Amino acid sequence: MPDTPNSRARFVILISGHGSNMQAIVQACQAGRCGAEVVAVLASRTQAAGVAWAAGAGIATGVVAHTDFGSREAFDEALAQKIDSYSPDYVLLAGFMRVLTPAFVARYAGRLINIHPSLLPAFPGMHTHAQALAKGVQSHGCTVHFVTPVLDHGPIIAQGVVPVLTGDTPESLAARVLTVEHQVYPAVATWLAEGRVHLLADQRVVVDGIENRLFSSES
Repeated sequence: MPDTPNSRARFVILISGHGSNMQAIVQACQAGRCGAEVVAVLASRTQAAGVAWAAGAGIATGVVAHTDFGSREAFDEALAQKIDSYSPDYVLLAGFMRVLTPAFVARYAGRLINIHPSLLPAFPGMHTHAQALAKGVQSHGCTVHFVTPVLDHGPIIAQGVVPVLTGDTPESLAARVLTVEHQVYPAVATWLAEGRVHLLADQRVVVDGIENRLFSSES
């Protein structure tokens, strides 16, 4: 959280592609719905379209291309140095398609947040929408969580749920999940900016003043 009560929380957002969740958070901040400032958007790919969008929104941008480094450790160290130059309160992963090293995760422990396109702990990893359809689940969605060294298993802050419809394809289901993602992540960003989110010693999350942390496509 900010050092002084009247200062705004500082977010650095990491992306690898279009960054639609990044855009949703930026728009919430710039509209005054989220009391934080996105101080930088950093990408792992030179072709990430979200970089141009963020620059057009007046946000500092940068690319730390993973292909420029010979190891995950070297990439993570370069990325961390770039992040630290902006002194963020939180680092938000928004479609950041890199598995981070334990050292990187430890460096930002309690300040590193991710959104994953499934109702964790179901379907960690890739191809979540196809996994959901293959298992025949009736509900699917997204999860915003603290990042830990175990991939897609961190403490859950909030989730969004959508129905799985007859005739769904991975693409149609992904589109419906993305809509609820754009509700959940800006809401969590707002809670973070307001200092409401607390990670307990037993790895549960509580959010002051928020009883229901489940969003739906109808809400």
